[in-house]
Amino acid sequence: MIENKSKRLSYFGLLLPAFLIYIAIIIFPIFVSFGLSFTEWKHFQLKGFIGIENYINIIHDPIFQTSVVNNFKIMLVSVFGQIPLGVILAYLLFRKWVKKDQFFQMMIFLPITISSIVVALLWNRVFSPVGIYTAFIRSVTDNPDYVVKIFENPHHAIVPILFVLLWQFTSLYMIIFIANLQRIPSSVFEAATLDGASEATIIWRIVLPELSGVIYTCSVLAISGSLKSFDLVFAMTGGGPVHYTYVMALYLYQQTFTFNNYGYGSAVSIIIVILSVGFITIGQKIYKNFQNKYE
Repeated sequence: MIENKSKRLSYFGLLLPAFLIYIAIIIFPIFVSFGLSFTEWKHFQLKGFIGIENYINIIHDPIFQTSVVNNFKIMLVSVFGQIPLGVILAYLLFRKWVKKDQFFQMMIFLPITISSIVVALLWNRVFSPVGIYTAFIRSVTDNPDYVVKIFENPHHAIVPILFVLLWQFTSLYMIIFIANLQRIPSSVFEAATLDGASEATIIWRIVLPELSGVIYTCSVLAISGSLKSFDLVFAMTGGGPVHYTYVMALYLYQQTFTFNNYGYGSAVSIIIVILSVGFITIGQKIYKNFQNKYE
């Protein structure tokens, strides 16, 4: 009894510093932001309590609506682009279907080691009027006056950013999946092959069930990361042109630190938190249904 009590005290002692830090930098700011979201600020001065007016104004703001749509597109590319592509690349390298797999693994992983700001500046050069992409299209189409016009389209201006995000972050999930594929005994694959199972069957019946927990964890990371995307968008387009590439975090930054409207910015942050929790909850339900199917 005394030994169990000592163990519990030891566990609490080890967890307490991390728990206090979590409360200080996550939970406390959320509650403070929630309180501030019902207030109005002007010139660094608190004007008073205005109820849900900030939320009403946010929802009806066309720029915020564009930001939500862009964040949703980023989330779709992250969950249904980066993760599936990461699984495919990891499986190809794990099964050694390509020669010099270590070299390709290193080259694919390289983008995630580069700062997002540097990545944004590099790809800005690629898409610039004197960039590689522009020069390539000019040579292929024999049109010396060609320039990249996709950023002028309100619906497609976010596409280059989506491509860069896919290029940069797929490698992170690939490495995670390779590490977890190595935990599956090789005898399982050998037995499935001897039984005549196709690669599609092996992936669907063995690999995906084994990786389901990791895929769910990666989905949580992808969803939360998508909804707080900021640095790459800020450095690559700054939200422009004409707010076409705005995201919620950039909208929050502008309202809070450019217009100094802390109540309005706090309301945006609460909306981001609510959306994150909502989408992660949906993902959790899908994961549980998948687990029940293969139990």
